[in-house]
Parts: sequence; C-alpha cells; structure tokens
Amino acid sequence: MKLDATISDYHTEIQIRDEGERVFAAVGGRAYELDAHESADGFLLTHNGTVFNCRVEGRPKSGYPIEIIVGTIQFAVTLTDPKRLSSAASASAHSGDAVRIIAPMPGKVVRVLVAVGSQVEAGAGIVVVEAMKMQNEMKSPKAGTVIGLNIQTGATVNGGDVLAVIE
Repeated sequence: MKLDATISDYHTEIQIRDEGERVFAAVGGRAYELDAHESADGFLLTHNGTVFNCRVEGRPKSGYPIEIIVGTIQFAVTLTDPKRLSSAASASAHSGDAVRIIAPMPGKVVRVLVAVGSQVEAGAGIVVVEAMKMQNEMKSPKAGTVIGLNIQTGATVNGGDVLAVIE
C-alpha cells in the first residue's frame, strides 16, 4: 500500500506491506523490516533488535491527522491515500480556495504534466519530482484550473517551493 504522509512538517511517501507479524515499510527511500505485536496499550515494534512501544491516538482516516506516540515522543501524522484524492470530501474541503502544490523535499523536476490554464480533476497529476532516487507525483487536492506553474522540466527545487497553484 502506498500512502502520502505528513509527519510534523516533513512530507514523504510511505509504502507498507503487511505479512502477518512481519511489516515491510519504505519511508523516504529507506527500507525497514519490523516485527509487530499488539500490546495492552498499542503495538510493540522490533527493528534490528530494538523494541519500540507505539500507540496511535485517533482513528486513521485519509487526510486527517492522528497522533503516534513512540516511547515518549509524540508525532502528528496525516496519511493520505493517493487513490482516494478524487473523493468528494477531499474536493469540497478545498472548493473555494486556491491551493498550492509544494515540493516536499529538494529534488529535480522530471515531468510537468499540465500547462497554465489546464482544467484538472482532484487527484490529477501535476508534476513529477525526483528526490533521493524516488519519483514522486504531486497531485491536485481539488478540481480546478491551473493558474500558475513555477517550474519546468529539469529544474531543481527546494523543499517548500511552490510548484503550481490550482484555483
């Protein structure tokens, strides 16, 4: 399963494969293999011999934040299933405002999928940025018109740069 994640202010793609008590995950280009067991107050995850006590507060729902506590450290995490971006709830959440498509980390623009003035649907690809040898397609969170493109193919971008604006 592929998910887009925002952890505090860090944006990345997460891939998760569950095989019973074994969980395989890739986060930001790094691969993890974990043993997972339910505990009285959450989960025990084991990675390379180290055990982590984890709790999840809130119910994971695409696009809504949850709190994940690992030991004594708390993280605000928002998971978005890219396949569900075209849902009516996602589109209506942004219906009246212009939205900015922002580079989650430094990288290189490998493809621009739209032009200024293009009509796009919610979940439509806008631009593909390669970072850490992984290509990430930035998608529109709402249906609308592309009113600005600040990049071109081959350009280098920094994390936080506005790539496009959808109105």
